[in-house]
Amino acid sequence: MTGTELSSFKELSGIKSRTPTLAIFSRRSILNVAMLLRDSEVARQVRTYLLDREYAAQTRPVDNFVHGEPESLDTRTDRRITHILGKTVVPMFNALIEASGEHHKELISLRDDVKKVERKLCSHHHRLRRLEQAQGPRPYTGVMASIDAMNWREFEHHVAVLLRRDGCTDVVVHGGPGDRGVDVTALTADGRSVVVQCKSFAPYRPVWSGEVQKFLGASRVQHRADVALFVATTSFTPDARAIAETHGITVVDRGHLEKWSAGVPLPVLQ
Repeated sequence: MTGTELSSFKELSGIKSRTPTLAIFSRRSILNVAMLLRDSEVARQVRTYLLDREYAAQTRPVDNFVHGEPESLDTRTDRRITHILGKTVVPMFNALIEASGEHHKELISLRDDVKKVERKLCSHHHRLRRLEQAQGPRPYTGVMASIDAMNWREFEHHVAVLLRRDGCTDVVVHGGPGDRGVDVTALTADGRSVVVQCKSFAPYRPVWSGEVQKFLGASRVQHRADVALFVATTSFTPDARAIAETHGITVVDRGHLEKWSAGVPLPVLQ
């Protein structure tokens, strides 16, 4: 660059130099020259700077967040793998390229292969998003999220609402001190007595066998119920399920609770 072209460039870029000429090279050209000058300290510094800048540009987050549906496990896994590759494998290859002059071509090829993997993962991510959008929302989307946000008292009243929706009458919430081991009582449409134990637990904390045994005594001995429901926001251990099945207790785990809350009637109440 010289003359008017150079003056315009200096004004736009903020360069204060008085040089009458200026040559501009791409990062790739400078990097190629720096690779050839293996024993030059200046070339080494230029090479390190360009590699670092290239990695920083590739991994800089883009502020294009759009509110939408929660990401699937496959999407989060793909993004995590891409992040790990960018944080570990690519910088490792950059460091090896800088330290080794004899094998830099092979290492550059390997780095390019890693970048291809990253591009494929990004493509896979976008394809999954398109498939999810084409399938539409899950029929029970958001049901358990709202239930998990309830406290134990709100959860008991939620179960009472479901009982009334399925045709039960005389629905009473007893939860708290003095509840005699049950949280809700009711009558089915055909007159059978119903007792319910409600447990609002975190999804990772299952219902244990001892808790089912305790409810067994309350429902069968104290209340002599025709229908005993143990409703929980989590799963049941195998021993707990075995005890419930042996003694006729209906367990409503997280999956069944989601469907029940979304409008699917509970068969034992029909």
